[in-house]
Amino acid sequence: MQRPQIRLFVLDMEPMEPPRGKTLFELLWDDHLVADMGDGNGLIAIDRVLLHERTGGVALQGLEKAGRTLLDKSQVFATMDHIVDTLPGRSDVTQMPTGTAFITATRAGAHDAGITLFDLGDPRQGICHVISPEQAIVLPGLTLVCPDSHTGTQGAIGALAWGIGSSEAEHAMATGTLRVKKPGTMRVTVRGTLGAGVTAKDLALHLLARLGAAGASGFSVEFAGEAVTGLDLAGRLTLCNMATEMSAFGALIAPDAVVIDYLKGRPFAPRGGEWDLAVADWARLKSAPDAMFDRDVMVDGSEVAPMVSWGTSPQQVAPVDGIVPEFDSVAHRETREGYDRALAYMAVTPGERLDALPIDAAFIGSCTNSRLPDLRRAADVVRGHKVAAGVRAICVPGSGAVRAAAEAEGLDQVFLDAGFEWREPGCSMCFFAGGESFGPQARVISSTNRNFESRQGPGTRTHLAAPEVVAASAIAGHIADARLLAPFSEAH
Repeated sequence: MQRPQIRLFVLDMEPMEPPRGKTLFELLWDDHLVADMGDGNGLIAIDRVLLHERTGGVALQGLEKAGRTLLDKSQVFATMDHIVDTLPGRSDVTQMPTGTAFITATRAGAHDAGITLFDLGDPRQGICHVISPEQAIVLPGLTLVCPDSHTGTQGAIGALAWGIGSSEAEHAMATGTLRVKKPGTMRVTVRGTLGAGVTAKDLALHLLARLGAAGASGFSVEFAGEAVTGLDLAGRLTLCNMATEMSAFGALIAPDAVVIDYLKGRPFAPRGGEWDLAVADWARLKSAPDAMFDRDVMVDGSEVAPMVSWGTSPQQVAPVDGIVPEFDSVAHRETREGYDRALAYMAVTPGERLDALPIDAAFIGSCTNSRLPDLRRAADVVRGHKVAAGVRAICVPGSGAVRAAAEAEGLDQVFLDAGFEWREPGCSMCFFAGGESFGPQARVISSTNRNFESRQGPGTRTHLAAPEVVAASAIAGHIADARLLAPFSEAH
């Protein structure tokens, strides 16, 4: 019997490349992708929703009016932080004319919905991006959204966190999902170590000077490298917080022992066997060695100096011992109109030394720099000194827990003895919402994240810096490098 012929076909094809590993962002995105909506959009499962009184009451009222209920009330949390007064003895009455209504509406909505509320008087109350990691509401591998632009702060825990609007908050609470345009991926690797007296805030401002305020637009940023993993958790939160000022969708740092040690035993963290299972799962939350990013940026940590802003955008910064730059040196990221407008608003001139600028006020606080390590470092600077005559200095802890821990260490007395005001937790004068203000044309050095025109009050001029620089400047009466504190000690 004749055997059938076997025909061989040789196809002229390029060899297929093995699939590459995923970035941390891609891992988190794929873990939460409910459906591909097309056109680069995905329906993403939302694990946590965080609200505050400026927008939270609106979102809760919107759900109620639409006759919708929360899918899982145990995963929704609210705090009072944006509009509340931070003065001692505060109440629902605020300096913002309509502030009380925001507070009472959020309280009523939270009680009706049955969600966890960190109300005034609750020792857990504080700024949303401070209390969420502090309470372990945010955990590695989760998705978390909040109607606040700096929600990406919490990506320092290894979570996919981003800011949304009030209507999106309603959708997330009712359905547990959101339609999201998938951003690109960007890795910022900071090699080596930061120098003595150089902080995560300085690194963030250095990156803004290099990349610009739109440098991460359309990207989820992952921070990596020895200088990043060498930061404590407070520093990592600061760095991710400032990614918002680069227009990033959000920011990420892969969770490690620093994160795990921080979260263990906190109120909303898993316990017992669930904790062990969670930690085992978190070990996979890192970018693969062969993962490809849409953009890679390399930074030498040793080149970062203590920074301070000179203009009205976070990208308008220079070393604290430097000068207001000439236009030609920043023309790659500035328009002539924007540059000239910033000079006029801030009343500075090209070539003027930044550390010679006198200040009227100093502010330590905000979701950027109000955690216990921030306050410790600032207290080390002011200890034994006095705030300069004519300077108003304010320190606002980021949460009730931070305040209590600081007071247990005597940090409150260090600030009070130096002439600082010691406040209740909240956003305070990070931004002006019709309440407290430093006043027109007051020059303020601030540990906050934004220095836009009138950000801290109509006409107020804000210089961004790390808490140490703010503290040193309060003592000197002008912008000052905290590394040169010894002359202040001799003068006082």
